[in-house]
Amino acid sequence: MSTPSAPAPRPVTEPAARFRDLLAAEWIKLWSLRSTWGSLALIAVSAVLFSARAALADQHNWPGYSPDRRAAFDPIHDAFPEEGWLFVILAAGAVGALMITGEYASGQIRTTFAAVPARRAVTAAEVVLLAGVMSVVGALAAALSFWLSQAILAGRQAGASIGEPQALRAVAASALLVPVCALIGFGIGALVRHTAPAIVATATLLLLAPLAFDITNRWTAAVHNALPVPAWERLVGNPYVLPNLHVATVPGSWLVLAGWPLVATLLAAVVVHRREP
Repeated sequence: MSTPSAPAPRPVTEPAARFRDLLAAEWIKLWSLRSTWGSLALIAVSAVLFSARAALADQHNWPGYSPDRRAAFDPIHDAFPEEGWLFVILAAGAVGALMITGEYASGQIRTTFAAVPARRAVTAAEVVLLAGVMSVVGALAAALSFWLSQAILAGRQAGASIGEPQALRAVAASALLVPVCALIGFGIGALVRHTAPAIVATATLLLLAPLAFDITNRWTAAVHNALPVPAWERLVGNPYVLPNLHVATVPGSWLVLAGWPLVATLLAAVVVHRREP
């Protein structure tokens, strides 16, 4: 008489990682990078100090300005001077690139995908976290830059109020520029996978590419206006941009700032999903 065999044990399947667990893991990885702290500090310090420097220069020189120059003076330009925001743009793009290239360089990406095979979910968590952190940093940098510069200019009654439509638009565009640059860096980092080339490519796209297109020609100006930094310059009312005969529209510039991070995110999702780490 044969004894019935014991049923085979069912395979134990681990529960799929929840999205908030992926966010928590990416949060730890982001802040474990020493470059994150330095880059975020560079964003905040550069934005605030350069805006204060520009405002203090105008505040000091105000008595010597002619009536015509005073009438044409734009206090918002002091809040977001291009030379200071070049550092902001570079640092934000570097944070985005390093967030993913650092994992490829260390080989940690293989461990991540072994633990969570759903690569799109991992990429989505990285994008959400990066966009959230950089949006907070961008909002703080833009708000502090505007407040400090206008407080300095108020002594000459030359400051602007945040209630003015152009001022609010400039602050919002500057706050948005930080996560936009970070997500562009993330997309390029996913494509290139190596830190140095990714940062160079990000800097080239953000800062050097606009210089390659002639803004006096209609078609090349259209390409120039479709780049993220020229779109930001249009929204903050850069006085060197507005006299251009082919200046971009305000709605078109908002679409440019919205479109670049979307394209970069989709690029990262496709590349990470299809290529082996």
